[in-house]
Amino acid sequence: MATRKAAKKPNVSKEQLLDHYREMLLIRRFEEKAGQLYGMGLIGGFCHLYIGQEAVVVGLEAAASEGDKRVTSYRDHGHMLACGMDPKGVMAELTGREGGYSRGKGGSMHMFSKEKHFYGGHGIVAAQVPIGAGLAFADKYLGNDRVTFAYFGDGAANQGQVYETYNMAELWDLPVIFVIENNQYAMGTSVQRSTKSPSLWERGAAYGIPGEEVDGMDVLAVKEAGEKAVAHCRAGKGPYILEVKTYRYRGHSMSDPAKYRTREEVQKMRDERDPIEQVRDLLLTGKHATEDELKAIDKDIKAVVNEAAEFAKESPEPALEELWTDIYA
Repeated sequence: MATRKAAKKPNVSKEQLLDHYREMLLIRRFEEKAGQLYGMGLIGGFCHLYIGQEAVVVGLEAAASEGDKRVTSYRDHGHMLACGMDPKGVMAELTGREGGYSRGKGGSMHMFSKEKHFYGGHGIVAAQVPIGAGLAFADKYLGNDRVTFAYFGDGAANQGQVYETYNMAELWDLPVIFVIENNQYAMGTSVQRSTKSPSLWERGAAYGIPGEEVDGMDVLAVKEAGEKAVAHCRAGKGPYILEVKTYRYRGHSMSDPAKYRTREEVQKMRDERDPIEQVRDLLLTGKHATEDELKAIDKDIKAVVNEAAEFAKESPEPALEELWTDIYA
């Protein structure tokens, strides 16, 4: 059944706060660099940036354990970095180079890592949701106590396959956490205009799936809700839904001018709710770090991102023979 949304913040150590800060900052700086490379013509096709949504995946990865799985949509670079995939391999794949995770043949929507249990970003809206349930079905069959995080957006929440999956997941008590990354605009239409029942997590009540709404701009709130959802799944109680209310600062993709909202709205969110700045303030006011120490962290992360960009630029394009590899039918 439905439960109330989470509000209480958990206690957190200095080390955990610093880890969250580094991970979110890595995603932010990586995405900024990806945007630059796209503007230079080094990234072709679509490029969907995660800027503003960093607290969602960082908070949930903090609640995950080794062996847990994740699958998501095309806005996926942040998920790759948060689960520990190499920034060099991610950037090289974005630029279509041999050093990429799919050897430059797939781009952002076709990166996978068996080692990190990352099962891809998927370009078909909501296609990853039944895949996530399938991953969870395998884990239940094997009895290995693992959990799958199936991420999708507010736009995908209106797709029929989501509700077919809800039904099967609850029917079979699958250990899957359905994470609705509600960035409020889907591909370009406000959720208030596109969705009659804007409380998306409550739709699970029709199938008996519990869930809650979470402040997706607060990494600590996301982590706490994630831990609750993980415990529910590991206890054999079936699926759980987290509607994580977040906000993307850029358009749907790099080709989207985002004229459906005002600059003032975006700037207000940046000024008042930015997830990285919230953790930065906690570090400074709690005297866990100084301004100079945080500047040094930013400098180190920029070096990592610049190194990834240079690796991508220097990596060769795929050889002609690669056309015939990874073909299974």
